[in-house]
Amino acid sequence: MQGQDQTRNLTLWRLRWQIRLTWAGLLAERLVRGFWPVWVVLLTVYAALALGLAERLPQAWFNGLGVAAAVLALGLLARGLRGFRLPGRAQAMARLDATLPGRPLAALTDTQAVGSGEVWQAHVARMSARAARARAPAPDVRLNSRDPYALRYTALLLALVALGFGSAGRMAGIGALGPQGAQALAAGPVWEGWIRPPGYTGKPALYLNDITAPALQLPQGSRVTLRFYGEAGVLGVTESVSGAPLEQGAAQGAEFVVQHHGRIEITGPNGRGWDIGVLPDLPPTIAATTPPEREADGQMKLPFTAADDYGVVAGKAQITLDLSAVDRRHGLAADPEPRDPVVLDLPLPFTGSRTQIAEVLQDDLSRHPFANLPVQIRLSAEDGPGQTGDAAPLATLLPGKRFFDPLAASVAEARRDILWTIANTTRAAQVLRAVTHRPENFIRNERAFLRLRVAIRQMEGTVTPDLRDQLAEELWEIALLMEQGDLASALERLKRAQDRLDEAMKNGASESEIAELMQELRDALDNYMRQLAEEAERAPDQQMSDMQGMQMTGDQLQQLLDKLQELMEQGRMAEAQELMEMLRQLMENMQVTQGQGGEGQGQGRMRDLADTLRDQQGLSDDAFRDMQDGFDRNMGRQPGQPGQQGEQGQGGEDGQQGEGQGQGGERSLADRQRDLRNRLRALGQSEMPGEGSERGQAGRQALDRAGRAMDGAEQALRDGDTPRALDRQAEAMEALREGMREFGEAMAEDRRQQRGDGNGEQFGEGDPRGQRDPLGRDPGTYSQRGQMEGGPLADGTDPYRRALDLLQELRRRSGDLGRTDAERDYLRRLLDQF
Repeated sequence: MQGQDQTRNLTLWRLRWQIRLTWAGLLAERLVRGFWPVWVVLLTVYAALALGLAERLPQAWFNGLGVAAAVLALGLLARGLRGFRLPGRAQAMARLDATLPGRPLAALTDTQAVGSGEVWQAHVARMSARAARARAPAPDVRLNSRDPYALRYTALLLALVALGFGSAGRMAGIGALGPQGAQALAAGPVWEGWIRPPGYTGKPALYLNDITAPALQLPQGSRVTLRFYGEAGVLGVTESVSGAPLEQGAAQGAEFVVQHHGRIEITGPNGRGWDIGVLPDLPPTIAATTPPEREADGQMKLPFTAADDYGVVAGKAQITLDLSAVDRRHGLAADPEPRDPVVLDLPLPFTGSRTQIAEVLQDDLSRHPFANLPVQIRLSAEDGPGQTGDAAPLATLLPGKRFFDPLAASVAEARRDILWTIANTTRAAQVLRAVTHRPENFIRNERAFLRLRVAIRQMEGTVTPDLRDQLAEELWEIALLMEQGDLASALERLKRAQDRLDEAMKNGASESEIAELMQELRDALDNYMRQLAEEAERAPDQQMSDMQGMQMTGDQLQQLLDKLQELMEQGRMAEAQELMEMLRQLMENMQVTQGQGGEGQGQGRMRDLADTLRDQQGLSDDAFRDMQDGFDRNMGRQPGQPGQQGEQGQGGEDGQQGEGQGQGGERSLADRQRDLRNRLRALGQSEMPGEGSERGQAGRQALDRAGRAMDGAEQALRDGDTPRALDRQAEAMEALREGMREFGEAMAEDRRQQRGDGNGEQFGEGDPRGQRDPLGRDPGTYSQRGQMEGGPLADGTDPYRRALDLLQELRRRSGDLGRTDAERDYLRRLLDQF
C-alpha cells in the first residue's frame, strides 16, 4: 500500500506544473468572462479622450458623459466581483484529468476496497503511465455567446486607432476641461495647438504641445490652429508666417495658414515659440522620353516621365494637327475642317509614390482623322494644389494602323480625305471607282468589293456630316476586310500573308511590323501544310503535283523562313524579295489535283458537292461581271470585252451568259440559280458521309443553310438586285465549303475507326503509284513482297533498316526541346502512325 502511495505521489509531483498551468487557464477564463465589460468601457473612454472628443464637447456634456462612464464601469466591476470565484486545485486537476482517456488522475486518488493487490498495483501502474502524458489544456476565453455584437473587438480597434493617431497630451489637459477645471485654471491658463499640412502632401498633423524643438520646417499651405482655455486675454499669439492680419477671439485662440518663413509665438504663462521655415511647393515636371512608337496593330506607345515634390495627381496629353507640316497635296490640298484636339488622360500608378513616375501612354488612334499625319503632342501634369507643368511640344507623325494591301491602303486614304473635309467626298468616290474599275483577279474578297461599291454610290450622292461619318466607319471596316481577308481558306491566307510581307518590305515597315508579318506567314504556312495533310488523308485517291522537280522537307521550309527573316533584319531587302519570290513559286506548285483512283459512294457525294460549289462560283462570277457591265454602261463605256474574255472558258451551263444581256439575262441567271438549288436538294435527300455522327449532322445543317441562301439569291436575281444576290451566293458558297469540310472530317473519322478495327487499308496496301506526299515527293512503288522499288528510300540499302533509322531520328527530334511546338507536334503525329 505504501508503494502505491509513493507511485501516486510521485506522479502528481511530476504533474505539478501542468496542474498549475491548468489552474492559471481557469483563472483567465473567469477573469475574462466576469470583467470583459469593464475593459470594454475603459478602452472606449481612453480612445475618446486620446482622439480629442473632450475638445469638441461642451463642458456640461463632458461632465455628464464622464460621470456616466464612471458609474457604468463601477457597476460592471461590482457585478463581476459578485460572481467571481477563484478556482481550486481540485478543479484544475479535474480539468486536466478530463483531457486524458480513462481519467487516470481520479484513479490515482482512489483506494482499494476489495480484491487482489497485484491487480490493483497493475491498475495503478497503468494509470500512472497515462497520467504522465498529461498536458495543460488551453483556456477557453471565447465570448461569442456573452458578446454577440463583438463590442470587445470594437473597443480594442478604437484603442489601437487612438494609440496610433491620438495624443497623450490631450489626456494631460483633461484636468483643465473636466469637472475639476476650476482648480486647474487657478494654477494657470491652458493652451493647445495643431499644425495640419495640406492633404496632398501625405504628412501627418503635428501637436504643438508635444513639440519642444525651437524650429520647424512646414509645407507651404499648412494650417495652424491654436486654442486658449482660461481667463480671457491672459494668453495670446504673435506670428509672421501668414502675411495677413491675425484673426482671433478673446478667449478662443487663433487660426492661420503658413505662407512664408517667419515665427510663431504664444505669449503669456507657459508660452512657447518656434521659428518656421517654409518648404515651397514646386510645380510638377513632365517630358516624353522617346518619340511615339507604332505597334504592329497600329497602337501608339509614348513613354514619358513626370515628377513632383509631393506627387502628381493627374496628367493629360493634348494632340493637335500640325498643319504647317502637312504635305498639302491631293486630298489634303483643301482647307481642313476644324477639329478639337485629342485629349488623353495619362496613366498613373494606382499604388505607391507618385513623386517619380515613368509610364507609357498607349492608345489606338488609328481611326482618328489625325492618324498618320503630322501632329504636335503636348504633355502636362498637375499636382495637389492645382499647379501644372507642361512639356515642350513634340512634333511627330501620329502613329496609326498601316495597310500593306494596295487596295486596302487606297480605301484608307479615301477615308482620310473625306474626314479631312467633306468637300473631298466626290474626289474620293472618283478615285475608288477608278481603282475598282476592273476587279477581275485583283479584288479577292467579293464581299468587301460589294460593300465598297455601295459606299461609292452613297458618296456620289448628297453627303451630310452624319452620313460622312457613317461612310468613314464603313470604309474603315472595308479596308480591314481587304487587309485581313477571309482566313477560312488556308491557301488564301498563305497568299495574303506573302503579299502583305512583300508590301511591307517595299514600304519600309518597322521591325515590329515585319516580325508580326513573319509570324503570320509561319502560321499560314503551317496551317496550309496541315490542310494538305488532312486533305491527303480524307481523299487517298488524290495526288500531289511534283512541284516542278523540287523536293523539300518541313525543316528545309523552316530554314527558308528563318533565312528570309534574317535577311530582313539585316536590311538586305533585295535578297529577301528574291527569296520571297522563290517561296511564292514553291507554294504555287504545291496544289492538290484529282487522281484516277476509284471512289466509293461517300467520295462520289463529295465530288457532287464540289461540282455544285464550282458551278455556284461560276454563276457568282457571271453575276459579278453582269453587274460590272451595268456600271460601265452607266459611266458611258462599252461593255463586253472583259465579260467576253471571262466567258470564253465557260462551257455548258456556264456559257449561257453572253454580251448584251438585259432583263432576259437576269432571268437566265435566276434559272441557273434555281437549277443549282434543285441539285443541292437532291443531294440532301441522298445518303451523305458520316450519317448519324455529329460531323454528319453539322454537314447537313450547313447544306440547309446553303439551300436557303440559294433561294434568297434566286429571288434577288429575279428582283434585279444583283448586289444582294451576290451576298446570298457568297453565303451559299461558304455554307457549301463548311458542309464539305464537315463531311470530309466524318469520312476521315470513319476511316480511322476502320484502321483501328483492322478492317481498313494498312500501310503499303493498294497501288501507291500516282500518289505524292504534301511536299510533292514520289513515295515509289512496291514489289509483290512489299519492298520499295524506286522512290526516295530505294537507295540500295535495306529498306527496313532505313525505316528503323528514320523512326529513331523522329523520336530524337520529337524529344528536342529546342524545336518549336508546332514542329514537335507534327513529329508526334508522325510517330503515332507507327
